[in-house]
Amino acid sequence: MKLTDLLGCLSFYETKVPLDSIEVAAIAIDSRKVEKGSLFVCLKGFAADGHAYAGEAAENGAAAIIAQKPIETELPLIIVPDTGRALAMLSAAFYQNPTAELPLIGVTGTNGKTTVTYLLEKIFQENRKKTGVLGTIQMKIRSDVYPVANTTPDALFLQKSFRSMLDAGVEQAVMEVSSHALDLGRVYGCDFDIAVFTNLSRDHLDYHEDMKEYLHAKSLLFSQLGNTYEDSSKKFAVLNADDPAGQYLIKKTSQQVITYGLQETALVRAEETRMTQDGSSFRLVTPAGAVPVSTKLVGKFNIYNMLAASAAALAAGVSLEVIKTALKGMTGVNGRFEPVAKGQPYQVLVDYAHTPDSLENVLQTILEFATGNVYVVAGCGGDRDRSKRPLMAAMAVKYADFAIFTSDNPRTEDPQHILNDMTKGLSETNYQTVADRKTAIRMAIDLAEEDDVVLIAGKGHETYQQIGDEKVEFDDRQTAAEAIKEKEK
Repeated sequence: MKLTDLLGCLSFYETKVPLDSIEVAAIAIDSRKVEKGSLFVCLKGFAADGHAYAGEAAENGAAAIIAQKPIETELPLIIVPDTGRALAMLSAAFYQNPTAELPLIGVTGTNGKTTVTYLLEKIFQENRKKTGVLGTIQMKIRSDVYPVANTTPDALFLQKSFRSMLDAGVEQAVMEVSSHALDLGRVYGCDFDIAVFTNLSRDHLDYHEDMKEYLHAKSLLFSQLGNTYEDSSKKFAVLNADDPAGQYLIKKTSQQVITYGLQETALVRAEETRMTQDGSSFRLVTPAGAVPVSTKLVGKFNIYNMLAASAAALAAGVSLEVIKTALKGMTGVNGRFEPVAKGQPYQVLVDYAHTPDSLENVLQTILEFATGNVYVVAGCGGDRDRSKRPLMAAMAVKYADFAIFTSDNPRTEDPQHILNDMTKGLSETNYQTVADRKTAIRMAIDLAEEDDVVLIAGKGHETYQQIGDEKVEFDDRQTAAEAIKEKEK
């Protein structure tokens, strides 16, 4: 693509050299990934400033540089007011605005985003649609799986991925949208058709100033649905009626609102709910009718997740019968209330619960079916919101018979300092601190007897621990399985 054609999406930029003869083969924001003919966009990030790597980009074959301040370079230099915003516009233009063609659902909220996206994948596949999913665990383009670095990657990755989905024949895309991504403008250029809100509870206050700012970031997904009404491109906001933040978000969108919840005022709701350790059942009541639902997903929080997915699917035109069949066939999501079953007479569950609210939800669910003792292994990440640490510990000792506090992803913090933050002020004594996560998991499993339940919380699907600047291989599920086997010996 000619650089001058690509720059047509930008109304204002400065350059001192002619650009007519320059061809752009790719766009890059990482100088190490520059190939011959790349347009290198200098982004200022948390850890590094791309302006400092323009020289390396030139050495690797870049054709031109986009920056937001003057820099020393022999390459053609284009200066824009904001390289982050420019990147989103250039990426969308380079990949021919893929989400203008690809139906896209965005899911935001503190907890449940991953489960809702995979529920929607199951529903759309049951509806004979080819799907793409992008989120915390991975990116899926139909049956192909790719790793992702962040819950919601940068604008360049997103636009390239959506173009790949279209090229692969994907007919419906679903993605998790984090508050960081919304605040940083990573989803600029994504044309969402349906935006889903799961819930709001304390999280990410290391990044957001307070809960008000956190909610404001979430609200951007709904305000960015647009302000016009076209029959050919209807937009919907799917909101949790039982969460106080839902009322706030109603005022942030001009589009059609579909509420869901357990209250009678919700448009999509669950009635006659029944929950056991083997699954849940309820009557799904909607404006399109009502159907009985039976599923293997456990817990009240999963009923909310199923309601959110059902409401979004209805907005997309999926029938109730298809939704019912898909929910019945859903067995679970990696690292979300995932059992580690090796024939032992006690239950071991691995869950991603890493906020006070999500840990409370999971433990409350376990208490609904547990007949023996409940043990929980939990920790808090380093270099993140310190204010939630004592809240996590308080939830653990409140609902579990015994808690073992341990490392999560300590990053650059001393694990013992994190544990001290968690336990400071606890008056309860039903806990122990064990900094080494592997030892903590083994201890919990050694304590478990027949009919007991062990919950290993915090990391879920993750297969590593972040210790310092290094990612060390670590999988709670594998560690638990090994501990069960050792105990049998």
